[in-house]
Amino acid sequence: MVPVALIFVCGLFAWTFIEYLIHAWLSHTFNTFATPLHEAHHRDPHAVFAVGAWLPIAVSLLLAVTLFGAVPPTIFFSGLVAGFAIYEAFHYRLHFCAPLSAAEAHLRARHLAHHYRDPARNFGVTCQLWDLAFGTELVGRDMEYLRDAAASVAPLDGPSNLGRLLAWRTRHDAAPAVRER
Repeated sequence: MVPVALIFVCGLFAWTFIEYLIHAWLSHTFNTFATPLHEAHHRDPHAVFAVGAWLPIAVSLLLAVTLFGAVPPTIFFSGLVAGFAIYEAFHYRLHFCAPLSAAEAHLRARHLAHHYRDPARNFGVTCQLWDLAFGTELVGRDMEYLRDAAASVAPLDGPSNLGRLLAWRTRHDAAPAVRER
């Protein structure tokens, strides 16, 4: 039997391809449900566009674990969900935090190049493998210039829409309950 960890890692790896598909094809190449959400993120990077996907994905994982247990498909799906969570946290960091390592600085430069230089390139946020495979990676002098330029771009400040959503929830949770008589 295939070790559980290997199945989980395969799910993580599969996420990198799904991330590329969602970003390159569903958000940029074709006009789909994801396009307007992603365009809002390009106009204002404070808009974390995948926020609406968190709850359905978490519920799906919980249902899969509850109904099927730790079978290989559920473990693989858990790897996909973990990849999505890593992507979301990392994408947020690329916009709102200074890089902590050279690798993170490189990925930040790639992503900022996508946002501010060429939105038809550098679709992978957590992994550049699929950009290399599909020929959408900025390379050479263009990327060298953009890497230097990205180093001078300060992280975003102010709240993301996640902060606004949490603030909305806090306001509504704190509101006094209205009781019917």
